[in-house]
Amino acid sequence: MVNAKSTFVKSDFENAAHELLQWYDQMARRLPWRLSPQARKNGDMPDPYRVWLSEIMLQQTTVPHAAPYFDKFTRLWPKVEDLAAAHNDDVMREWAGLGYYARARNLHKCAKVLAGLDAFPNTIEALLALPGVGPYTAAAVGSIAFDLPVAPVDGNIERVISRLMAIAGDGSAAGWAQDKKEITQRVQTLVPQRSGDFAQAMMDLGASVCTPKSPNCMICPWMDICLARQEGNQESYPAKPKRKPQPIRNGLAFVIFHEGKVLLQRRPDSGLLGGMLMPLSSPWEEGGEYTLEDYQPVKADWHYRGQARHVFTHFALHWDVYVAHLTKKPDLSGDWIDIDMCLEAGLPTVGRKALKLALDA
Repeated sequence: MVNAKSTFVKSDFENAAHELLQWYDQMARRLPWRLSPQARKNGDMPDPYRVWLSEIMLQQTTVPHAAPYFDKFTRLWPKVEDLAAAHNDDVMREWAGLGYYARARNLHKCAKVLAGLDAFPNTIEALLALPGVGPYTAAAVGSIAFDLPVAPVDGNIERVISRLMAIAGDGSAAGWAQDKKEITQRVQTLVPQRSGDFAQAMMDLGASVCTPKSPNCMICPWMDICLARQEGNQESYPAKPKRKPQPIRNGLAFVIFHEGKVLLQRRPDSGLLGGMLMPLSSPWEEGGEYTLEDYQPVKADWHYRGQARHVFTHFALHWDVYVAHLTKKPDLSGDWIDIDMCLEAGLPTVGRKALKLALDA
């Protein structure tokens, strides 16, 4: 694909921020962590703790999915000092279902750092020094909480700016890497004084108007200046490389019941699902063909209950679930959880899927 405009001229988009903010003033989404544009115009500023918490939760997660977790966390821990003082197991349990559990570990670690500071960091450099805070989160918190003159760039915003300015390379991995760099540079030229509202306006525009498929250009505040729309080729932007087929890993899950309890084991703190309670398991490997004799934790009358399937970032898991009801307590490490409480024990989604298969049977 050839860019519709090979030479970027800042004046082409000199009113872009003003047009977007006019739209945002009328159309801003109501979100539990957000101050309305009117409140910000009146001089109110958001609580940086709530901004930071929401941004961590929204990584790789949709707004509808994250919102109930945000409400729960802020009820349990209304201030960063409260979150810092919480037990790690409680934080992990309440996070269960949001996925990407390293975020929860870093969230708690970061809360402890923040609680020891005199004030919430208000520069990009200081924000980047926090555990679990990368360039996007630092820019999002910096702009939204402190009106720093920066713009965060996530997938939604990449799509919006790619279409607005007709930025698209050849669709290769190298071309997309160059496009991302150019998009990040160009969006900074649009940042107005109301940088926090501008950042949230771009988020709303990408989520509700400039969607990946069938963008609703007729209600877009940038309809007249969008170069991709002038081409009539909006859905071709951005030009990302095609995703490779996701590999499938296989494994066996072992759900052991004894006297009204189920045995769960805690995974190592580091790595995938670190620190989370899970049913006992074989390794997860591509092309793995496992037998009960190879991996059963104890000899028992095992019954197959189905397959729990789950998609992680880099692979899909097909987990065959086996159940055993034991009259004698086995000599195995782990936590014995009451059956009627096991689904509330803070398991990750894939663990809950396996337990539900076992319980339903």
